[in-house]
Amino acid sequence: MSESTTATTGLTSQYAAQVTNDLEANAKEIERINAEIAALQEQLVALQHDHSVLVNVQQVLGIAPAPVQPAATSSSTAVPAPRKKASAEPGVSKRTHGKKAAGSQGATTSKKSAAKKPTIRAAATKAAQPTLVELVRSHLTEQSEPRSAAEVTTALAKAHPERGIKTSVVRTTLEGLVAKNQVQRTKQGSSVFYTAPGAAEQTATPVQGEAQSGQAE
Repeated sequence: MSESTTATTGLTSQYAAQVTNDLEANAKEIERINAEIAALQEQLVALQHDHSVLVNVQQVLGIAPAPVQPAATSSSTAVPAPRKKASAEPGVSKRTHGKKAAGSQGATTSKKSAAKKPTIRAAATKAAQPTLVELVRSHLTEQSEPRSAAEVTTALAKAHPERGIKTSVVRTTLEGLVAKNQVQRTKQGSSVFYTAPGAAEQTATPVQGEAQSGQAE
């Protein structure tokens, strides 16, 4: 009896140590995958923001959107169906499977409805925000002097830090407005400056007045 008890105790200790090691490895793997998911989500948010900005610039320039190719789905690859184990009670197995399928479908529906709410809210919030074109045009209208693309970017980035506005995108937006005669472009040396039509007239009026008064004297 003592030898049997000793053998059982040894096996129990061995299994316990193996289970502990497996749990530690599992926890580390979960932590690694969670970190990768968080990094991918940050990249996705950044890409979505850049996409919306580029779409706005595309609309300003009047470029037709390129056709989007459908992403390849996993259904294109044939996967053999797993073999089903024979059940001693077919009727009981079918009823159990039906209950599980109904419960899974209900859970999926509730998840989809819950996922739609933040999406709708995000879309409504995004629609309420002014576009980059509107922000650039409004900023130039408020200025009394010409502004470069870098100066416009700095001002808009301070006013809207959450939008991550970039100089290259602002410059493209300004050139699109120039092409539509909604913004005037002037060049001083190697520097390029932009002015709203109304602001340009206000800037030119005092200069002309001074010139006329000088001629009168």
